[in-house]
Amino acid sequence: MRIATWNVNSARARVERIGAWLDRSDVDVLAIQETKARDDQFPAAVFTDRGYEVAHHGISQWNGVAIASRVGLEEVRVGFPGQPGYGDPEEAEARAIGATCGGVQVWSLYVPNGREIDHPHYAYKLRWLQALREAGTAALAADPDAQIAYVGDFNIAPQDDDVWDMAEFDGLTHVTEPEREAFRALNKAGFEDVARAYTPGPGVYTYWDYKGLAFPKRRGMRIDFVLASPALRARVSGASVDREERKGKGASDHAPVIVGLDGEEGLPRDKKKEDGA
Repeated sequence: MRIATWNVNSARARVERIGAWLDRSDVDVLAIQETKARDDQFPAAVFTDRGYEVAHHGISQWNGVAIASRVGLEEVRVGFPGQPGYGDPEEAEARAIGATCGGVQVWSLYVPNGREIDHPHYAYKLRWLQALREAGTAALAADPDAQIAYVGDFNIAPQDDDVWDMAEFDGLTHVTEPEREAFRALNKAGFEDVARAYTPGPGVYTYWDYKGLAFPKRRGMRIDFVLASPALRARVSGASVDREERKGKGASDHAPVIVGLDGEEGLPRDKKKEDGA
């Protein structure tokens, strides 16, 4: 089985690219973020026409998360226990959806951006991550053998080599110590990044800004991750970042991350064919 995560930056704008990528990647489960669609606007047919079941959570033209699976889609959950909202009064946002797919509890997560260090959204981001850690800790305490994948756009670059130039991020979000500590707290709770061992840096990124020719200049960030519980981590056999999907007209500003289980290499099917697999 192969699980992928991809911030598509508008499912409606990217529907043809999503379909083409599903065809060439042939993944079993895809978690997507930033769909930018209400439930009634979400292009579910691009998945169902290809044999995937799909669950989507979208409230407005912002945020939005979904899971598509061809290995079963059961126990769909919108939001994790204790997930905070944003604003005054506080309102829930479409940033988390979970489902059991082929025996794995997959969560598609779109962590708040934080905006600026002195912005209320930054404090919200840290509260959100703390609540996620607490929910994960409780889940593993209830069942240490649970196979759980926290996947998505975490809006955090945990290490210095996860950004193209740390000097360019001085005083900005995504690289601050509180954000990185929140990410490490998830790791300590049992949810570890399983793609990095197969995609070591420096220079391996999952996001490149549309501005300033960031992609051709290789000025990116690694902010999209698959964090696996101990029982799931034992099944991981490969991973890749599909950088090719960031190329060309109409691309998202993020690239998909693929993780293979039980002997799968974690590569798109077309890449395996090119390599003679």
